Amino acid sequence: MTLAVSVPEELSARVPVEQRGPGLDRDAVRLLVSRGTEVSHHAFAELPRLLRAGDLLVVNTSPTLAAAVDGHLGHARVVVHFSTRGDDGRWAVELREPDGKGTTRARTGGPAEGEVRLPGGVRLVLEEPVSACGERLWWARAAGAGVLGMLREHGRPIRYSYTERDQPLSVYQTVFALPSADGTGSAEMPSAARPFTARLVAELVSRGVQFAPITLHTGVASQEAHEPPYPERFSVPEASARLINAVKAGDGRVVAVGTTAVRAVESAVGPDGVVRARAGWTDLVVTPERGVRVVDGLLTGLHEPEASHLLMLEAIAGRAAIDRGYDEALRGLYLWHEFGDLHLLLPEEDPHTEHCSSNCR
Repeated sequence: MTLAVSVPEELSARVPVEQRGPGLDRDAVRLLVSRGTEVSHHAFAELPRLLRAGDLLVVNTSPTLAAAVDGHLGHARVVVHFSTRGDDGRWAVELREPDGKGTTRARTGGPAEGEVRLPGGVRLVLEEPVSACGERLWWARAAGAGVLGMLREHGRPIRYSYTERDQPLSVYQTVFALPSADGTGSAEMPSAARPFTARLVAELVSRGVQFAPITLHTGVASQEAHEPPYPERFSVPEASARLINAVKAGDGRVVAVGTTAVRAVESAVGPDGVVRARAGWTDLVVTPERGVRVVDGLLTGLHEPEASHLLMLEAIAGRAAIDRGYDEALRGLYLWHEFGDLHLLLPEEDPHTEHCSSNCR
């Protein structure tokens, strides 16, 4: 799916919202709500009034890593983006060239057996492309000190050219992030959850909205190529699976917070529509042809017109809803990217059904 729209450069969110003015918190972004082709405009802080008692938010607990680090390949300076650690101990990495502006640009991957020297005595030996379809990501084996310790000491969050400056790692952690047992996490922030604050979560809970945690460690994305996502490690725990099934059996709605939550939950559902506890790797790509079996709604950022994630949005809400929503986002000057505004996709309301929120008397 490609949208017939063009996103002006000035609609890129260059800094987090809390840095745009005094007294602002993370939830000070805007929220576009699509119910079918019906669109309304809100502040994100209004989310508790837009959901109803019995709804379930599926949230990703993966922490964001300081996944970018400077290195040398021969005499050339490179920036290494650490994407995913494989079961065999190798890392999927992307090598990029510094652009002299604090950001990076794409470079040709490899060569095989090339050695990248990193801080702390870590050396990476490039072995083979991750995919036969391209050489952007390579499997590399690390020697010397451990990669995760090196990233904690010398790494920084992955930054794209539309942002104004480097940010501390804390800016890229969501309120739901939890340390993983093995120290791994996401190469890039599960950004749909970024606007949530502890106060907003408490208000949602007080109104009867429930939360189901899952984990999906994201790999690196690319602003130059919009290929489908690579396999990613995920986990849907037993308690969350039971909660999702209970909500599906009632009249609540399962709303995924971010495309990562959709990918995880839809990877754990069987042909019978029942979600079961599952952990491992998923290569699922949600498309309109495949459809969704669990998710009723999605809270997500605004994606580039060529992004592969738009196929997932179309699978959930339909092409007409996405076209209308993005037209309204452009008309309303919403901001794009991980520090930008949010889009809530909900099913069309049945005009013959009345719902009572938790504050009804």
